[in-house]
Amino acid sequence: MIQCTDMITKPRVTRVAPRVGVDIGGTFTDIVLALPDGSLRVSKVSSTPDDPGVAVVDGLAELLRVAGVAAGDVREIVHGTTVASNAVLQKTGPATGLITTRGFRDVLEIGRVRTPDLYDLTWVKPPPLVPRRHRREVDERIAADGSIVRPLDRDGVVAAAQHLVEARIRSIAICFINSYANPAHEREAERLVRDRFPDVDVTASYAVLPEIKEYERTSTTVANAYLLPVMRRYLDTLAASLKRLGIDAPLLVVASNGGVMGARQAAERPAFVVGSGPAAGVAGAARLGVAIDEPNLIVFDMGGTTAKAALVEHGRPALTTEYEFREGISTSSRFIKAGGVMLKVPAIDLAEVGTGAGSIAWIDDGGLLRVGPRSAGARPGPACYGIGGDTPTITDANVVLGYLNPEQLAGGRLKLRADLARDAITRHVARPLGLSVVEAAHGVRDVANASMARAIRAVTIERGRDPRDFTLVAFGGSGPVHACDVAAALEIRRVLVPVSPGVFTAVGMLASDVEHHFVRAAGGLLGDAGALERARERLAGLRREAVATLAAEGYDDARTRLEPQADLRYAGQASELIVPLPGGTLDAARLGALRDAFQTEYEATYGYASDEALELVNVRLVARGLSDRRLDFRAVGVADEPSTAARTRPVHFRRGAAPIETPVIGRADVGTTARPGPLVVESYDSTVVVPPEATIARDAFGNLVLVR
Repeated sequence: MIQCTDMITKPRVTRVAPRVGVDIGGTFTDIVLALPDGSLRVSKVSSTPDDPGVAVVDGLAELLRVAGVAAGDVREIVHGTTVASNAVLQKTGPATGLITTRGFRDVLEIGRVRTPDLYDLTWVKPPPLVPRRHRREVDERIAADGSIVRPLDRDGVVAAAQHLVEARIRSIAICFINSYANPAHEREAERLVRDRFPDVDVTASYAVLPEIKEYERTSTTVANAYLLPVMRRYLDTLAASLKRLGIDAPLLVVASNGGVMGARQAAERPAFVVGSGPAAGVAGAARLGVAIDEPNLIVFDMGGTTAKAALVEHGRPALTTEYEFREGISTSSRFIKAGGVMLKVPAIDLAEVGTGAGSIAWIDDGGLLRVGPRSAGARPGPACYGIGGDTPTITDANVVLGYLNPEQLAGGRLKLRADLARDAITRHVARPLGLSVVEAAHGVRDVANASMARAIRAVTIERGRDPRDFTLVAFGGSGPVHACDVAAALEIRRVLVPVSPGVFTAVGMLASDVEHHFVRAAGGLLGDAGALERARERLAGLRREAVATLAAEGYDDARTRLEPQADLRYAGQASELIVPLPGGTLDAARLGALRDAFQTEYEATYGYASDEALELVNVRLVARGLSDRRLDFRAVGVADEPSTAARTRPVHFRRGAAPIETPVIGRADVGTTARPGPLVVESYDSTVVVPPEATIARDAFGNLVLVR
């Protein structure tokens, strides 16, 4: 199913050649075309899970035809993909092996010796991506200071690789103890395996994560090896399909940190793009916030399969250096560990729960109502789609309650069957629980809202931030439908719905810069002169590497921005915080300012600070290539959508209360003067629900502002 619209925004300034943003979701693939006159055109295409690239190519071809743009005129394609995350969740990656130092075969199993739920005695640790029989040990040893304690057994490396290849392993990870301090043994082992077995993919930890912490480094390297063949095949196929379409533009991929990287680099370092799609929406929201002077935001993105939450402070997304990817709630929370695949990579600090619009409602063995994480997806879809789905979803509940148009989605291209939604909820929820269909629908919605509020708490309260101090920016096809209820649960008063919320993640991709993160270990006390000198040398090396990387991608000094950072912790602790270097240097004169910055961040995060000595763990460098093609939200005008004929429909806002006959209007009918609810605002790509206790108005940039 393809839905296109001929208009989205009125241009205000002249723009550059056409650019494309593509976001693949579990239900829909969103495509945004930015035209030279500054306008945006959008398309929503049913995702094709068996081959995600099919939806991209077919949807883009149709959108270019409708817009009257030649394929050869497209300047750039920015892509957010769930291919890597789906491969981890569904365990569809290839057979992968690990070669490691003798004595460290079981690092993946041991992990951090923690459980995500202290009181769940039935919890079973997820199996590692590499089973024990495919992990081989070799003799070698490097000390923490980088000196060689035991030489590398080269014959042992070849024998280990031979054993794995005979076991039909297609991708091999190499991770030796303390290789972050001296990668010589890993480099040699990598060369030996590549020379002897050229058809096998090889990932060495020194090229992926040259940092201290053995478990995290091993897990990240293994994940990269597991995903490498999958991402390489997908991106090569997509690039070839786009070329056949006539598009020869660069293909960029959104990284987990919200920046973008070239497709070749993404294919070789797929561990860095596992959070690709969600990160783009957060980065776009941060750009939007800066443009409209709303620098402190809670980002709430509810799509068809999952809902995501993230924090933006002072115009920048909150970043983390590690997170665990798993079913249920995936979060970088320091309180929830050992539940999934550990990835120690730069990523937007994001919590994700399996409660998207297509998430299925079901009754567990204890008779409790559950929602998600299993989703109806694009096929067979929610019951109300009428294309084969017969299980109730959040979308079906919203149709029954009147939040969504009972006959069609707001764009009008997808017809809905309210009778099928009612039947599915009755059979699977209402009847088993002894409830009316409306009570059951309220239950589905309430459970989903509670799950999404939990995700927001994970990135605010668990980070020492009060959600009441922020504005909630809601997007995704269903985010504005649930935003006010989720905000109420957290006592958030202000909700912002951007222009084109249903495809905002794809829009956000067009607002991102090229961004690379570089890191080197730099262990030592902050006041130690020798440790500081080593850290300065490594930071200088990172600067040279960053400048060379961006120069190779066409960014000169004028369009290069470098942001040095340090990973600091109190001496003896196991976790660190990232702090920007005052003045961009590690000069002794600025160490006091660096300590103060760390103390401020530590107190904001943990609620207290200490006078203990500080340890410098890593030096980092964020390198950005500033694009002259980046979307400027100040140049995106008011959505040019037609007014909607006045009508009403009954909406069930509160459990146990009678439905309210609620006005239904188009987005263009929302004025700059606050209008009280209840109200339902429909547009091409999303629906905004305004409950009775809230008001809604349009700001100067076309965003909708709801106040409770």
